[in-house]
Amino acid sequence: MKKPGFMHTTVGDDLQRDSSPAYTNRLSRRDSLKLLAALAASTLLPALPGCEPVPTTSKVGKAAGTEHWPELKLPAIDAKGYGKDPNLILPPDAPWPLTLTPAQLTMLALISDILVPQEGSSPSASQVQVPSVVDEWVSAPYPSQQRDRLTILSALAWVDDEAKLRFDSPFTALTATEQLAIVDDIAYDNENTPSQFQRIAKAFARLRNLILAAYFCTPQGIKDIGYLGNVPIAGAYPGPTAEAYAHLDNTLAQLGLTEFAYPVA
Repeated sequence: MKKPGFMHTTVGDDLQRDSSPAYTNRLSRRDSLKLLAALAASTLLPALPGCEPVPTTSKVGKAAGTEHWPELKLPAIDAKGYGKDPNLILPPDAPWPLTLTPAQLTMLALISDILVPQEGSSPSASQVQVPSVVDEWVSAPYPSQQRDRLTILSALAWVDDEAKLRFDSPFTALTATEQLAIVDDIAYDNENTPSQFQRIAKAFARLRNLILAAYFCTPQGIKDIGYLGNVPIAGAYPGPTAEAYAHLDNTLAQLGLTEFAYPVA
């Protein structure tokens, strides 16, 4: 069976066939919406505006090493969302349609697993359905999500265009070494980032933050960082530890509020 891969020329293009395994969504809409809510409330995702690309005359050429940027014409998302007074007793199963194509999800799964690979008993990002959560995020009809939508789709299109410039193949058809070579060049935006990668590095940073935050909102990601959540304590509450008291006392001293410190029995 032929597998779909991602090929960018315009937003409405269909799939190019290659050997990459297609990403399979195994999340129900209710579960992906729960993760969307957790992601929106998470402090793991910095509250930064999306990296909205500005108009450019750069075109995709035949020589890598010069800046190129996809000029996407995204159709507007006009779903109304939950509104200001949602029905919490019988919420809709699908308040808005998902917008990423199977090809985009497959490419997103490859990038997600480069950022969060399987390690020991910890699953990779795609194994916990992070691409589906990202799809839910960029499909939501709210301003911050829609800014991210343009950023994320532009980043995916750029990566695919770069793969064709360097290796004459879409990103999903590259070897793992070739894929990593592209991601390494755009992984961070700092003083050492070449000028042709500065714009995509900013966009990729938002994609990276979204993937990581989505991963650590899943039950497997929460377990991976050792977060226990609300755990019942048998018997009387023992109170804060000595370390917690010391930290509080130090903070109060720095603020000039030592008089409000609780005495330790």
